Amino acid sequence: MSRKNKDFLDLYSWPAGDLRDVLSLATVLKAERLPRRSRLAGRTLAMIFEKASTRTRVSFEVGMFQLGGQALFLSRHDTQLGRGEPIEDTARVLSRYVDGIMIRTFSQDDVVCLARHATVPVINGLTDLLHPSQVLADIFTIQERLGEIRSMKVAYIGDGNNMANSWIHGALRFGFDLTLACPAGYHPDSAIMALADKSHGSTIKVVADPLEAARDAQVINTDVWASMGQEEEAAARRQVFAPFQVNDALLAVADPAAMVLHCLPAHRGEEISAAVFSRFQELIFTQAENRLHVQKALLVRLLGGEDESR
Repeated sequence: MSRKNKDFLDLYSWPAGDLRDVLSLATVLKAERLPRRSRLAGRTLAMIFEKASTRTRVSFEVGMFQLGGQALFLSRHDTQLGRGEPIEDTARVLSRYVDGIMIRTFSQDDVVCLARHATVPVINGLTDLLHPSQVLADIFTIQERLGEIRSMKVAYIGDGNNMANSWIHGALRFGFDLTLACPAGYHPDSAIMALADKSHGSTIKVVADPLEAARDAQVINTDVWASMGQEEEAAARRQVFAPFQVNDALLAVADPAAMVLHCLPAHRGEEISAAVFSRFQELIFTQAENRLHVQKALLVRLLGGEDESR
């Protein structure tokens, strides 16, 4: 792996080879019956949460424990960020105490600013723009079940949110075809789509018809229609997104062996029908588990732990 990347802020800024190295290491770590705790012994990860979380917090915290290190949970109320301290100062102070920082917050600019002023690695645990650790774990799950993702057709159905944006980055780096079906007014970020328009290795497009996106797809993804902070829009969004539900009618046009992914939490009867969720729940919960393995690999890579995968 190149040492160009001190931080993990998005998938696009990492070379494809480095991302594939992380997934290879995740395979090694997942296969271990007893995690070797010397990998990050004595290392500490600060975890800043300005948004609520179940999977991100637990998977990073458990991951650090299994690798021999420790994680510090810092909510907005536990730090001076909640009292207006500049994020630059938080970056400088935490860099004197810990070996890495994971942050889950609203603005991607805040994560970039934190990384710019920190001397230790910074990991993006989710922003309103991107969710790179989730999509990297999703790609791991696809390759674990179906093999090499390059040349596959992947569909994303629903809101052009942080998951959609990171899926576009993923397609650009891993070389698979991606079709996103999003309602008008809910498309992915325009700057990220501009990157997709210049892609020479994969076809990436946004369509209005979910059946067009799902046709012959080997992987179908979806996410909630109203993300955190959009609760007041939930009723209006249910009307707009109603035709974009992942259900049996949609799967009827997909590849007969298509897999369905959902990053959770799932709202059965909204973005995914109860029947489809039930049929794919074992895979979806494996997808959630794989956050742990992929993030452990990221932590080993970024925090400089022992790596015997090569």
